[in-house]
Amino acid sequence: MSRPIILAAGGTGGHLFPAQALAAALLARGKSVALVTDRRGKAFEMEAASDFAVHRIRAEGINRPGLAAKLGGAVALGLGTIDALGLLRRLKPGIVVGFGGYPSVPTVTAAQLLGIPTLLHEQNAVLGRANRLLAPRARIIATSYAETLMVRPADRAKLSFTGNPVRPDIVAVRATPYPPAEIDGRLTVLVTGGSQGATIFSDVLPAAIAQLPETLRARLRIEQQARQEDVDRVQAAYAEIGMVAEVARFFADMPARLTRAHLVIARSGASTVAELTAAGRPAVLVPYLHAMDDHQTANARAIEEAGGAWVMPQTAFAPKAVADRLEMLLAMPQALTMAAEKMRAAGTPDAVEKLADLVLAHAPANGASHPTLPHPQEKAA
Repeated sequence: MSRPIILAAGGTGGHLFPAQALAAALLARGKSVALVTDRRGKAFEMEAASDFAVHRIRAEGINRPGLAAKLGGAVALGLGTIDALGLLRRLKPGIVVGFGGYPSVPTVTAAQLLGIPTLLHEQNAVLGRANRLLAPRARIIATSYAETLMVRPADRAKLSFTGNPVRPDIVAVRATPYPPAEIDGRLTVLVTGGSQGATIFSDVLPAAIAQLPETLRARLRIEQQARQEDVDRVQAAYAEIGMVAEVARFFADMPARLTRAHLVIARSGASTVAELTAAGRPAVLVPYLHAMDDHQTANARAIEEAGGAWVMPQTAFAPKAVADRLEMLLAMPQALTMAAEKMRAAGTPDAVEKLADLVLAHAPANGASHPTLPHPQEKAA
């Protein structure tokens, strides 16, 4: 019997979503899968828990301010590695796949100590700190961008481009033609700030829309995701200028909204960019100013260079500048259509299958034993 495949992912959506997509693909191929995460993964367990086991270990980041917090994080990572060693000896996996984030470090480290093959997946255009730490002893590093920054020269030979897996219902949007952006027709602008919303969009966009010519405002429909505490004030701000706007904390029907969107305004986190390229919808990307290693800027610039997006730094995201940019873009339907085509071309709709192929290619065949790990039919000493 083949050994199970362990997925190690930090408990936030950017790391967990591709892990869950890979799990579904592996399960469809008849493989046994388990997820190891930290306590923050609770909110994302709903669908996954019924399909495969979810194990939680102790883990905290070490990049927090203050010496005590850093020491506490280091201790938690050490204790988490002890947890993971026991878990891996019990589960006897054939391969461990790490998706970044410090909660993945204990499990991948434990696997490397036990001689279990490890594969890393990087969702951003910059190799994350956890993956940089684990890369020297990893067998291969799957990347989401053709070019990935902050990779040691010694690790570059391990890179393999797969793309970043996204949900099948998002991938299905790419089969829907980009809606014609008629010069005098209705235009839908979709605004999303990622899983947490983005306060800067709530602060700036109503004021920016108010500065647009009245004839253009009359053609716009705004669909905006906002933090719960911002929903009412943003809705009121649009109502004051007579705008048709739908504002909510969360949109459950995101595929349908992407299908009808002429332009998306969004952050440039890994999952957001992967979904936009999979769907093929043009965007104005506003990288989060405090993202680790400025990886959101790297993500956004890669898509801008591909021709699918326009980047506005957060420091330049002010009402007048945004109004000028929107007026220019919405007056150029051909430019929007071309950007949609470029965005679509930048996508990797089969990323999850490529990643699954890569994982299985590096997993021991038919339950072959690792040098330091007992065979499933043997008892550990």
